[in-house]
Amino acid sequence: MARINLLPWREELRKEQQRQFLTIMGLSAILMVLIIIAVHIQIAGMISYQNSRNDFLNKEIAKVEKQIKEIDNLAKQRKRLLARMEVIETLQRNRPEVVHLFDELVKVMPDGVYLESLTQKGKTLVMEGVAQSNARVSALMRNIDASPWLTNPSLQVIKIEKKSSDSQRRFVLKANQVSNVNEKKK
Repeated sequence: MARINLLPWREELRKEQQRQFLTIMGLSAILMVLIIIAVHIQIAGMISYQNSRNDFLNKEIAKVEKQIKEIDNLAKQRKRLLARMEVIETLQRNRPEVVHLFDELVKVMPDGVYLESLTQKGKTLVMEGVAQSNARVSALMRNIDASPWLTNPSLQVIKIEKKSSDSQRRFVLKANQVSNVNEKKK
């Protein structure tokens, strides 16, 4: 019978399997390293892209904030201009009131009553003057009450001054000015 030695064949098979195992292991390690590098490159690219987007958004936010400040400044300027326009409008609207006031004062002043001082605070008029009698002051108050431009007369002070043979009455009278003639009719 012939002798067949199977040991070297098994040993060679083991060596071949071990070499294949090491080759597969090496290729797996190389493949794993390549996959890790690819994933790292992909993630780094995504981070870089997101950072560039964040930078872009920050720049745009800065532009929008600057525009908001400009809009706020324009809104403040608009309010100031509207306030100025309102003041000018009020002055233009009240311009004829002074003329009406002086015209009306001439109309309501009875004979024997003379104004020495006229002051105005807002819509309140304070008249200081001299009258020949109390009846003339009463006539002045009735005329003011009947006037379309003046209202609410109230006598503050009346004093009698004796000068030689004539006695005069010094008075202080308050009245309100009506801005619009239609206001008094209501």
